[in-house]
Amino acid sequence: MTQTPLAAAPPSGSLPPARSWLGPLMVLGGGVAIGFAPIGLRIGIQEFGNELGPQAIAMWRYIFATPILFGLVLLIHRRLPRPPNKFIILAGTFFAIDIALWHWALTMTSVSNATFIVNLGNIGVGVVAWLFLKERPGMHWFFAASLAIAGAAALSLGGKALHTGGLKGDLFALGAACFVAGYMMFSKLGRRNLSGIEAIFWLSVVESVVAFIIVNLAGERVLPVTANGFIVPLVLALVAHVMGQGLIVSGLGWTNTAVAGILVLAQPVVAAAIAWKLFDEPLTALQAAGAATILVAVWLAQRERTPRPA
Repeated sequence: MTQTPLAAAPPSGSLPPARSWLGPLMVLGGGVAIGFAPIGLRIGIQEFGNELGPQAIAMWRYIFATPILFGLVLLIHRRLPRPPNKFIILAGTFFAIDIALWHWALTMTSVSNATFIVNLGNIGVGVVAWLFLKERPGMHWFFAASLAIAGAAALSLGGKALHTGGLKGDLFALGAACFVAGYMMFSKLGRRNLSGIEAIFWLSVVESVVAFIIVNLAGERVLPVTANGFIVPLVLALVAHVMGQGLIVSGLGWTNTAVAGILVLAQPVVAAAIAWKLFDEPLTALQAAGAATILVAVWLAQRERTPRPA
């Protein structure tokens, strides 16, 4: 990754043509990286479930990522991070709540239901950006969004082990979808006077604090029984947080928010492919078709690079 796109966000309302391809590529790469997050959580619960609960795993993911990101700020900018703005604080709060609701939803409803509902939040980012950021999506986005919804439904709900989830869990997943849309919108606003690496550093600080509160409210153990309990959070911190969220937040400075929401949908495709190999969970024909449809939507969405003022 070059230092230039992290140095400053572009002026609101325009993206430099010479860099218009780099932002979407970074967001897409971040979506691929965070595809490892649900896999890591599943391994953490199955293999180390007696060490940390799902909320504590998320908390330690943020905590481990924070000093790494601080070091990257010093390495890239040769100075301390600039103070966070209110939008970064809001974005970090929204993200921590989003992950908390998502983890709870996975324990209350079917994985397929929760995955589909949460992915609707990524599509809703385009509507939120239109209403609040005045970024009117082009026609490519509307067609891509329709394909993405259909593909997400087929991928998430088309498995052989489909079963009905609980209403409470579905509502938690719907709440997570709303918070992920708010997270991306506030991250976009926060990037206007912070570099990408500074933004993700302060996001991690806020997320660590909020997650610590959530862990205590949930009554989960803060510290694992043995050092092995830190393995999964550490891996998630490096892959899903530093690489995944770092690329997404950095790329948001150069990417239409609506387009970014669809590009992030590479996540469930990656997770499904990994689960196929790692957990011997082959995709059904309908799920494979859904994954292919999402990839078509991602390809189509990235063609709409420049925000259109409403």
